[in-house]
Amino acid sequence: MSRTPSPPPRTAPYRKPVSTFWWLQRPSYLLFVLRELSAVFVAWFVVFLLLLVEAIGEGGAEYERFQDWSANWWVVLLNAIGLLFVLLHAVTWFNVAPRAIVLHVRGRRVRPGPVLAAHYVLWALLSAAVAWLILGG
Repeated sequence: MSRTPSPPPRTAPYRKPVSTFWWLQRPSYLLFVLRELSAVFVAWFVVFLLLLVEAIGEGGAEYERFQDWSANWWVVLLNAIGLLFVLLHAVTWFNVAPRAIVLHVRGRRVRPGPVLAAHYVLWALLSAAVAWLILGG
């Protein structure tokens, strides 16, 4: 009775261990991770605004409670950090826009500079309009 030889054991290819903090090695990696983290704060602002809308819908007393809760130091700090992350999110998104939007005028491709500038100008105009509405212009 002949035995067939068993195949040699499979060995996994060598994989270099990756540090937990690989994203601190280059500024571009850090920016990538911070941009991904910014989505959490975008979600926080969505929840915060939904809570505000609910409080307004419930009436004056509930709105007062929401304002009191919003005045807590940790909510203010969370919103301030969230604002920085949302600004980072917006700026990095706008910086990608010229590569994502291929615009042609009269058969020629528009250079990235005007596309980027248009985004920032529109952002500034819309921000000014919202500020004017909120501040009672």
